Amino acid sequence: MKRGKPEAEPPSQTVPVPLAVATSNETQEAAKGEALPRLVDLGAGRCIPCKLMAPIIEELKQEYAGTFSIDFIDVWEHPEVGVPYGVRMIPTQIFYDAAGAELFRHEGFFSKEDILATWEEYGVDVLTRAGE
Repeated sequence: MKRGKPEAEPPSQTVPVPLAVATSNETQEAAKGEALPRLVDLGAGRCIPCKLMAPIIEELKQEYAGTFSIDFIDVWEHPEVGVPYGVRMIPTQIFYDAAGAELFRHEGFFSKEDILATWEEYGVDVLTRAGE
């Protein structure tokens, strides 16, 4: 499954990726030292497709901790946080490399298999992890 560039360029190629809205600066600084690829899932707690993705996101967080990290940002509760990401609809998933550069973005529901295939396409070895 080959993916292309996003239709519209994001506002910035290296948007800071917050850990979560309520985290401290110290926690965010510690996360920068992780040097892991990161998936940012922008959605809302009351959005139906976002609710469908919530268990997938939690499962991926557990299964792939140490391989990539995942952050969820509720853009209805904290709309100002979503602005730098140029979100046009929710859910939106943005994939970043370990240096914080955006690799790919997807709008709408994204299955676990598609998320893992996207990581694999961008060089993150998730297949080895799945076989452990």
